[in-house]
Amino acid sequence: MRKFKKGIVYLLFAIPVVTQLYPLLWLLLYSLKTNEEIMDGSFFSFPKSFQWHNYSEAYTSGSYLKYLSNSVFVTGVTMICVIVLASMVAYAISRFRWKYGNIVMTIFLMGMMIPMQATLLPLMIIFKNIHVLNTHLSLILPYIAFSTPIAVFILSGFMRDIPHEIEESAFIDGASVYRIFRSIILPVSIPPVMTVCILTFINIWNEYILAATFISSEKLKTLPFGVYTFVSQYSVNYGNIGAFLVMGALPVILIYFFLSNKITKGMVAGAVKG
Repeated sequence: MRKFKKGIVYLLFAIPVVTQLYPLLWLLLYSLKTNEEIMDGSFFSFPKSFQWHNYSEAYTSGSYLKYLSNSVFVTGVTMICVIVLASMVAYAISRFRWKYGNIVMTIFLMGMMIPMQATLLPLMIIFKNIHVLNTHLSLILPYIAFSTPIAVFILSGFMRDIPHEIEESAFIDGASVYRIFRSIILPVSIPPVMTVCILTFINIWNEYILAATFISSEKLKTLPFGVYTFVSQYSVNYGNIGAFLVMGALPVILIYFFLSNKITKGMVAGAVKG
């Protein structure tokens, strides 16, 4: 009976594992096929011969490095700004005693409920009026706005449980608020900071809606737009598209694979008292 229950548990865990790995394995096989093999309807069949040249063509013809550098720049700047802003807001909300702290926290929590699609038109008008449309800044600003609320939520939950005796000792030694924040609070908050970095990276690395709306210049486009290189008026190179998608998703997969434990630690860090 115990073995039967254990088998049921393994089966229940195997179902989500299979459903998560199946699209990745399918995409990998897709990227190694010819157009004829892709179009014959055998979605999960192995290729007759592995078309490794799809990756070299996706790298060169798809201008992979150009799109990659744009994505790295936008993602890196966004992550730095989110960490700086969210950590300062979380420190003020969780460590200071002021009557508007709960109201500010509620405002940030409400920001988590606003769908990104609902802001496209007003953001388009605003960016056009301030002349930042079709620049990387038109992506960085909304990315920061949509990533900061969840970052404040995670960081404030952790900082709230840091013992106040640490700050009191620093105040006695003459440290200012800024010195305490920079030298004590931030180093202690590394686990949730890593969680915020990884979640922010995953959320905006392959973001398409805002990038397609606000960026029209070819030299400024990010990684998701590289697939259009292989789409022409009369033909589509599906194998190269699959290879480009694999190369675009690879950084996210690797980062999550190696740092997934840090996400878990950061998410639950604030649940345990100092």
